[in-house]
Amino acid sequence: MPAILTLFFILLFSPLTQSATPPIQLATLYHQDIDIKAYWVSEKLDGVRAYWDGKNLISRQGNIFNAPRWFIKDFPAIPLDGELWIKRNQFAQVSGIVRQHKDDNKAWQKILFMIFDLPSSKVNFSERITSMRKIVKNNPSPYLKMIQQQQLNSNSELQLLLDKVINKGGEGLMLHLGTAYYQTKRSNNLMKLKKYQDAEAIVLKHLPGKGRNSGRLGALLVKTEAGIIFKIGSGFSDSERENPPPIGSRITYQYIGKTVNNVPRFASFMRIRESM
Repeated sequence: MPAILTLFFILLFSPLTQSATPPIQLATLYHQDIDIKAYWVSEKLDGVRAYWDGKNLISRQGNIFNAPRWFIKDFPAIPLDGELWIKRNQFAQVSGIVRQHKDDNKAWQKILFMIFDLPSSKVNFSERITSMRKIVKNNPSPYLKMIQQQQLNSNSELQLLLDKVINKGGEGLMLHLGTAYYQTKRSNNLMKLKKYQDAEAIVLKHLPGKGRNSGRLGALLVKTEAGIIFKIGSGFSDSERENPPPIGSRITYQYIGKTVNNVPRFASFMRIRESM
């Protein structure tokens, strides 16, 4: 990417205002040795995580999203944890919209704030679900919604639901222990379940393509936090091959297991992991 375009990209999508890092709960990976009946299950949305502090929408990194006043004007004056989302497979569009500097960005009309928790509540998750349903039902905002929560009877039902979500273009599932209280840390009471694992890496080099991809990106040479260097050659759209992630940027990729040398197997590009 030419230097002038890189600078333009940074200026256009850089966060507007810095705030304190929000006190949010983070998930661990799903494990089967649980009583599935004790958990609430929801779809894992492929949007942008956001924390509503009663006045502003804030990213995981503590940056205030420049949401139009008409978008947030009816949100309740209590903390909400959720996802800025349009629909499945629209992460890039959501990400692009919420980073822009425009004070009255009409594109926000496409976005919903899908809440999944109440960070300041002192009751367990099952009771918080009841509270969230009341908040959304009684709130006039067309942009405030709640992620559907359901309970299942077995791990086989869980796998069937996962397959259904994946087949419709979804990312995976979230499992939340009904008796759990909100914890501002990574908690075993909140788990994520996907068909594929995902991780992040830094782009080291653009490798040229061959055949159909001659003259544009063939693969990325990347490096993981553990220092593993490998190539990612799949998962790119034609547009992404024409304008690949900049060298030095952080990307998210998915994979299925690892080799004996700890190299991710069947790695596929997902998205640029920009700071927010």
